[in-house]
Amino acid sequence: MQNLSESTIRIVIVEDHEFTRIGLKMGLEQVPGLSVIAESEDGREGLKTVMDLKPDVVLMDIELPSMDGIEATRRIRKELPETRVIMLTSHQSDQEIFAALSAGANGYCLKNISSAQLGTVVRSVAEGAVWLDPGIANRVLCAYASDKPANAPGNGGSTATGTRTRTRERTNTRLSPREIEVLRLVAQGLSNQKIADQLELGLETVKTHMRHIMEKLTVSDRTEAAVKAMREGLF
Repeated sequence: MQNLSESTIRIVIVEDHEFTRIGLKMGLEQVPGLSVIAESEDGREGLKTVMDLKPDVVLMDIELPSMDGIEATRRIRKELPETRVIMLTSHQSDQEIFAALSAGANGYCLKNISSAQLGTVVRSVAEGAVWLDPGIANRVLCAYASDKPANAPGNGGSTATGTRTRTRERTNTRLSPREIEVLRLVAQGLSNQKIADQLELGLETVKTHMRHIMEKLTVSDRTEAAVKAMREGLF
């Protein structure tokens, strides 16, 4: 990651609420070294703007017209891996948090963050760090900690790479290709109905797949299943 400490960090804001967008721009431009080079109120338009301008950092809302922020983030991170994305939202649901992280978001901030703190977060993320709102970070860490394998580093076991590879192989063996496909969509934040629509399956069939997935992964809900899948590198 290029050192940006002495250069201007170029930012694109993708937010559909005009007053929020204006407030973000005004606040960020008061922070030395930050420059908002473009704004968008639409997910698809925002994606095009980012692809054209290739900013250092994107501030992305989740609920956007035409394309949600999670899908836009996924595409940005795939096509422009050097561009960092910070989800800036009022949403705190576990499903959306893990879907955003699965999409490759480098930060997850709540909209009540101060301009000064947001400026610090933007610079930190631009330098290569990952930043989560403290309340959200606690939930993510607890979710990951509860899924830590017995022979993981710190428990007297093997290296992280070896453990993760073997665990992924075991999990892939247990889950069918269709179950992995369903689980990937769960991690993207899709509801059972949306998964059914996308895969052209019945809703009850998707629910059955989810029940089997949770049984095989020994987890109690969809969020835990998504966390375990991401931790084991299934997608």
